[in-house]
Amino acid sequence: MAAPLLEKLSESLGSPEPAVRLILSILIGYPFALVYRSFLFHQPASVIHLFHTFSGLALAAFNFGPQLYHSAVCIFVQFLMLRLMGRTVTSVLSSFTFQMLYLLAGYYYTATEEYDIKWTMPHCVLTLKLIGLAFDYYDGGKEPSQLNSEQKVSALPSVPSLLEVYGFSYFYGGFLVGPQFTLRSYQKLVAGELTDCPGKPPNSVVPAMKRFALGFLCLVIYAIFGPSYPDSYYLTDEYEAQPFWYRCVFILLWGKEGVCILTGLGYNGVVEGKHRWDACANMKVWLFETTPLFGGTISSFNINTNAWAARHVFKRLKFLGNKTMSHVTTLLFLTVWHGLHSGYILCFSMEFLIIIVERQALALVRDSPLLTNLANSHLYPLIYVVQQFFHWLFMGYPLVPFCLFTYDKWLKVYYSVYFCGHVFFIVAYLILPYLRKVLVPKKERSEKKQD
Repeated sequence: MAAPLLEKLSESLGSPEPAVRLILSILIGYPFALVYRSFLFHQPASVIHLFHTFSGLALAAFNFGPQLYHSAVCIFVQFLMLRLMGRTVTSVLSSFTFQMLYLLAGYYYTATEEYDIKWTMPHCVLTLKLIGLAFDYYDGGKEPSQLNSEQKVSALPSVPSLLEVYGFSYFYGGFLVGPQFTLRSYQKLVAGELTDCPGKPPNSVVPAMKRFALGFLCLVIYAIFGPSYPDSYYLTDEYEAQPFWYRCVFILLWGKEGVCILTGLGYNGVVEGKHRWDACANMKVWLFETTPLFGGTISSFNINTNAWAARHVFKRLKFLGNKTMSHVTTLLFLTVWHGLHSGYILCFSMEFLIIIVERQALALVRDSPLLTNLANSHLYPLIYVVQQFFHWLFMGYPLVPFCLFTYDKWLKVYYSVYFCGHVFFIVAYLILPYLRKVLVPKKERSEKKQD
């Protein structure tokens, strides 16, 4: 009965059935959260774990059918490694290796040249969650003096139960598309600690509905304008026949947190007398839309995944003694985690080049009296507009291979715009040191070298 209804709904919406199932599953999270608030908030932890486990399994079955066994197996294996290997480096390395190889094998056997909604989509979220669990359990065996502030918050004092790990992994507010959160946060949720009213469900309905409304607005905008800017248009003869400026501007244009808030998982304490509900915030919409910086866009989008990578990859590579090497390794990990297509490699390598050039440019503006005065002058609004144009033009540029996946597709698009993004940033990288010699006083340069 459900299949014909979903088929008719997907036809009327003009969307593939898997996408409709995914959107419905995200929306179903809100009734699940209301059930938890109304009937389970004061129940024993085991009851709550069971509810989260079976509700998440139901969503997995609804979207992926019998393929839900992939997640169930990986969760069970992860629990066994925690139990049998304990708080050891071997446990962490084994967890990392097993979970990543399982994910990559899934990518290999299910990959197509299009973006498909299949079991590997939630599994990439689960992979980070289970690897993070191994790190947090390992950190729990260290002395507090050996941990940084983030590790102290997420470290696990004892090994979790199998039911607890399943409840954490299948929690309906983060199983399908994220966001990432730690087991310690989940434990606080189950214990009823993530609330602004001790002993009662949190007053989070209004914040959750605000976030839902914002997400729904973005979905409507995408539904209206998305069909006008499909990825496939870049591969058509019509696009290739357009003048160079049009092709560049078109790249510029291309450029479920609410459930977590409703349950209380998004509670982030009190700041300046106000309760905050942004612990699971995965996007800072205002910063994303207004920042003229590439770094600002990156830091305002996919926040929890970036935070996970910083906490469990970048900062744990401190022993290398080189931030650039740590940065490159982190981006390499994210590249592999996203998939096996060449487009991911090109996207993240381009991101690295852009960020390096932007940092050099910002340092030049900061250290040059002339450029500092210009940036703070009445001409700044004009500078901001020009900066935003280049920002969105070259922000969309590395996303072309990210969305087109294979080299024969993204290479065709880059040829059509003469690799302008690569040329611009490579030239900028080469000439910025010379501009620094001209625009930065010698005294400032010598002080920087001493620092």
